[in-house]
Amino acid sequence: MPKNLQRYELDADHTFAYFEYSHFGFSRQTSRFDIVTGDIEIDFKAKTGNVSIQINMKSVSTGSALFNGHIQGEDFFDTAKYPEASFISDRLEFEGNNLSAIHGILTIKDICERITLDIVHFEHKKHPVSGKDCCGANAVASVSRSDFNMGKYTPHISDEVIIKVAIETSIA
Repeated sequence: MPKNLQRYELDADHTFAYFEYSHFGFSRQTSRFDIVTGDIEIDFKAKTGNVSIQINMKSVSTGSALFNGHIQGEDFFDTAKYPEASFISDRLEFEGNNLSAIHGILTIKDICERITLDIVHFEHKKHPVSGKDCCGANAVASVSRSDFNMGKYTPHISDEVIIKVAIETSIA
C-alpha cells in the first residue's frame, strides 16, 4: 500500500444503503439494506483512492415481511440468483480536502451500470469515543430500475430510484 493511502473499514452498525421511489404517485417509499460491507482507501494528499461496497440484497428491509419477499422475487432483486450487489469505484473527486463524488460501477443482477455517488456530507477526523481516525459520508445517486432488468409496473412505480448511502468507517 502506498505510504499515504489509508484503508478504512465500513462500520456495519452505522452504514446503510437506502432506496426511494414513487409508489403510484401516492408517496415516496423508502427502504434499506441492513447488511452493507466494504472498505475505502484514500490518499488525502494525492486526492485518490478506491471504494468497494457489497450489499446483501436479502437484507432488504421495507417495513413489511410480505413486501420484503415480493421485492426479493424474480421481477425485482431476484435474490435467489443474485444475493449480492456491489459498487466499485474507479475515481474519487475532491473539492479542496473534501471528498465530493465517487464515480464507479454499480452491479445488480450481474448488470453493470456506471453511476456517480454525489457526496452531500463528508467528515474526516478522530472519533470522539474510540480515538481512531474515521471518515463518514452521506452520498446520493439516481438510477433507473429498468437498466437492471427490474422495470415491472413502470410507470406506475417510478423507473427512477434514488439511492442514498450513509457510511461511517474507521481506520483498518
